[in-house]
Amino acid sequence: MFPAKMMQRLEKGGVVAGFSIENSEQAVPIAKALLAGGIDAIELTLRTPAAMEALKAICDAKLDMLVGVGTILTPGQAVAVKAAGADFAVAPGMNPRVIKAAAEVDLPFAPGIASPSELEIAIENGCRFVKFFPAEAAGGIKYLRSMGAPYKHLDIQYFPLGGLNAENMSDYLKEPNVPVIGGSWIVKKDLVENEDWAGLTAHAAEVRKRVEEG
Repeated sequence: MFPAKMMQRLEKGGVVAGFSIENSEQAVPIAKALLAGGIDAIELTLRTPAAMEALKAICDAKLDMLVGVGTILTPGQAVAVKAAGADFAVAPGMNPRVIKAAAEVDLPFAPGIASPSELEIAIENGCRFVKFFPAEAAGGIKYLRSMGAPYKHLDIQYFPLGGLNAENMSDYLKEPNVPVIGGSWIVKKDLVENEDWAGLTAHAAEVRKRVEEG
């Protein structure tokens, strides 16, 4: 469900910055700060009342970045974020109804999986790129390797989130079936609260450097 060009861009970037937002007026400054630091993909979660307005603001700004949306829990949300301009979406869980709705509006969508059974449901519904969540709590890289082994011949690609940080991100990116990782540690709350956009750019640049260094 993810176009080849989008997957290539995600793999090249290596990291998606995930964040929730309380004040929609901060949405574009956050996105611009991340982009200035070298991070060109985000996952804006639908966990606050300001989320949809923030999404529209970022999409309307037409920045050179992939705008993803997280915490898609219903078919209606998939339709709404596509209409707002989202490039892709992800979810914490595996809901076939959401997968179907995303496909109907041509929204690249990665459902969340944490077990072989969930992975098989995702595969049956046409998904080859899935969110592995919560990555560290579920067992981390060792668990991912074991769980994914029986499906290796299907070339399933994983997008780990949950518990990742600057210390373990490189280990995940070394896995051949992990093209990109995500994390909320990149957008530090104190930097956003203080509207320290230069500080956020500097932090994003540090993460970018870690990705490039491997």
